[in-house]
Amino acid sequence: MSMILLMIRMKVISEKRMELSQTIASLIVSIRTEKGCERCDFCQSVEDENELCLLGEWDTHENLKSHLESERFRVLRGALNLLREPYDMTFHTVFNPGGNGGDLRNSHCRNR
Repeated sequence: MSMILLMIRMKVISEKRMELSQTIASLIVSIRTEKGCERCDFCQSVEDENELCLLGEWDTHENLKSHLESERFRVLRGALNLLREPYDMTFHTVFNPGGNGGDLRNSHCRNR
């Protein structure tokens, strides 16, 4: 059994934090209804209120790929123009054979 974790780390321009947060919060509701989405959370750093993170858990690579090609994700990427530096998007495939520990395989891409 495996799942795919998607993590998008963002550093937003302070004056645009509320605008970006509202956009992402409105998208999360519909992202959670997409096929294969097990979880989607939007977080803010306790150390720096301008550091935000979007976390998603997906059941298959195919469903994650469909999400990444969706209109919702295009809207999200458009909203990321409010960042003070490029976002950092990371994928992790987690294998958990029988619940006896797991193997974590990572891939990482940085938007430039």
